[in-house]
Amino acid sequence: MAVSGEEQGGDGRDGPLWWDRRRAAVLDVSLAGVSVAECAAEGVVFARDTGVPVALGVLFGVLTGAVVVLRRRVPVAVVLVGIAVTPAEMGFLLSLVGLYTLAACEVPRRITATLSVMSFVATFVVTYVRTVGEEEAGRTLVVGLSLFMAVALTVPPVLLGMYVGARRRLMESLQERADSLERELSLLADRAEERAEWARTEERTRIAREMHDVVAHRVSLMVVHAAALQAVAAKDPVKAAQNAALVGDMGRQALTELREMLGVLRTPRPDRPERVVEQVPAPAVAVSPGVEEGPGLAGLEALVGQSRAAGMVVELDVRGVAGVYPAVVEQAAYRVVQEALTNCHKHAPGARVVVRLAHREGEVAMQVENGPGAAGVSLPGLPSGGNGLVGMRERVVGLGGVFVAGATDAGGFRVSAVLPGVPRG
Repeated sequence: MAVSGEEQGGDGRDGPLWWDRRRAAVLDVSLAGVSVAECAAEGVVFARDTGVPVALGVLFGVLTGAVVVLRRRVPVAVVLVGIAVTPAEMGFLLSLVGLYTLAACEVPRRITATLSVMSFVATFVVTYVRTVGEEEAGRTLVVGLSLFMAVALTVPPVLLGMYVGARRRLMESLQERADSLERELSLLADRAEERAEWARTEERTRIAREMHDVVAHRVSLMVVHAAALQAVAAKDPVKAAQNAALVGDMGRQALTELREMLGVLRTPRPDRPERVVEQVPAPAVAVSPGVEEGPGLAGLEALVGQSRAAGMVVELDVRGVAGVYPAVVEQAAYRVVQEALTNCHKHAPGARVVVRLAHREGEVAMQVENGPGAAGVSLPGLPSGGNGLVGMRERVVGLGGVFVAGATDAGGFRVSAVLPGVPRG
């Protein structure tokens, strides 16, 4: 179906038959009515000139003029009918409307050009034949008049139709671009929401990991010291007092670290505005400034000393020359050792533990290995959520390192990690 351009762009299809809109149907029917009246009047003259009955000439004119109603459906047929009835000097409105519709619709340009030339030639020939026999008209005047009529009845409707068709196609193109931009904006909004949700999830995971690392180790040591305090309270008051002091120290340290972390969470980033419309989330390994200032490799000796004070047999073996590492690398190494020692308190009380730290060229390696738990020593009953190893792996892998953990042949457990001197990112 070929559709002309001046009636496009409605909201939905509400017209009858092949019309897209009702007002288009009303317009075509009105044009057809005018064309029928014109062709019927011209049919009377045609009948007198050819000697056929007037009624037949009128009927022929009515059928010819009614073809206009099909201009949107078959514009090529309308133009062909107009060309065919040109010798009868009938259907001027039919020809004008047909050529306009043909030029405005999506018919190939070669067909439009061919039919326009045919209409032009037919109008020129008919006008020339009708006027050449008049005595007072010279040949130059006849040719000029014929050329004028051919141009007047062919060129204006074709040019107008081409203009309307081009304008319609431009509007359709702009509408498509607007729809495309709207879809792209919608996709960008969805992606921004997904990135924001991903960033929130990563931030929650990071905070949960930090809270776990800060609290689990301190509280585990407090539980161990509390159990020892309960065991020696009646037998050795001096030892009980020492354990009570250690429990207090552990509690204060845990509260201090929690207070520092909560302070970091409440403090806005100075390099970010308060409201951010859209921002690419930071990698999962990124830490806030307050966390970067947390414990590092220099605190391993004190960390091991706390476990020794809790009754654990711990050996610290440091090899190589310590390099200058970024704070995030030192913190990750510290947290890996801290969490591994916490697991030793939970799952292998009384076991011998070896903490190894090796400074190599461009990387730092750490390993915490414990033997089987001592016989007859009951587990302290510390809760375990199963997130310790997961958090360690996330830290190490997020910085581009390697993490391995598993049971040993001797019945113990080993945690190993290698961190690059310059984190990935």
